[in-house]
This record gives sequence, C-alpha cells and structure tokens, in this order.
Amino acid sequence: MSFVLVFVDVQDNFLEGAEAVPDAGPLRAELASLLDRARSSGTPVVHVLNDGDEGDPDEPFGEGWQPTFPAREDEPVFRKTGPDAFTSPGLAEALAVTGARGLVLAGFQSEYCISATGRRARGEGYRVVLAAGAHGTFPADGASAAERAAAVERELRADGIEVSPAREIEFR
Repeated sequence: MSFVLVFVDVQDNFLEGAEAVPDAGPLRAELASLLDRARSSGTPVVHVLNDGDEGDPDEPFGEGWQPTFPAREDEPVFRKTGPDAFTSPGLAEALAVTGARGLVLAGFQSEYCISATGRRARGEGYRVVLAAGAHGTFPADGASAAERAAAVERELRADGIEVSPAREIEFR
C-alpha cells in the first residue's frame, strides 16, 4: 500500500522558543527523520498549516506560523482554521491524486488536530498510521505532555488507527 506523509501544524510556534511544547528537541529530530525518509523514498508529502487568530502564536504569516520544515516545490501546502485538516480546501483532492490509500500523520497538537484529522481520514477510508514520537502537545489538567500524547495514541488505536514508533516507519 502506498502512503502520503501528512505534516499537520509542524510550525515554529510548537518547536521554537519559550512557548514550545515540552521535548521540542526530540520531537524536531523525529519529525526531521520521518520527513527525510519520506522524501528519500519518493513518498508524497503534504503540509497543513494552522491559521490562528490575530495575536495567536500561529497568526498567519507571523513568526510562529512559519513551517519548521519548508515544503519542497512538489509538496503541496494547505491551510486550515480548525482541527480537521480535511477542512482545508483542496486537501482531499490532492490526496486522491496521489492514489495512496494510507496516510502517516505527524505534527501538533495530539488531542486536537492530529486526533481530528486521523479520525476523519479513517472515516474517509484511509489506512491511518500515527507516528508515535513525532506528534506532541502541552501539559494540562495535571497530565504531562507525554501522558496526554500517549492517551491520544490509546484512543486512536481503539478507533482503528495504527500507532507505530516514527523511527520504525518505512516508506517505499
């Protein structure tokens, strides 16, 4: 089965500066490795950027809004304003053009955009693999960021989404 790597909200506001997610360094390394492997194998890559409101860390074209790993010429970039990346105009069509029936998801925030996009992709008939170690979030409600990310992995696995360590994902 062929796959597309979908980078969801891999933007500087999550990986740079004092407001970055915990473990930003290891997350950046996993994301970079995953992206390099996908590109080296010729796997299609799609980038989805979140457009926050005015004053938000991901305010369009602000410092934090920028993609951490700029797209190559052949990698489409889509923008969204809600959690589900499939609300991005043209995303579904761009995925269909690849002929791929599988999506590898990585990015931010685990319990919002990653979760919503994964569930929607599964509902659209895609085989979905969540790249563990290549998605993240912030601590909240007494739980660490790692605990919250792990909880999302358990929930998505229960919904039929595969979870695989990012470093073990092989693209062909």
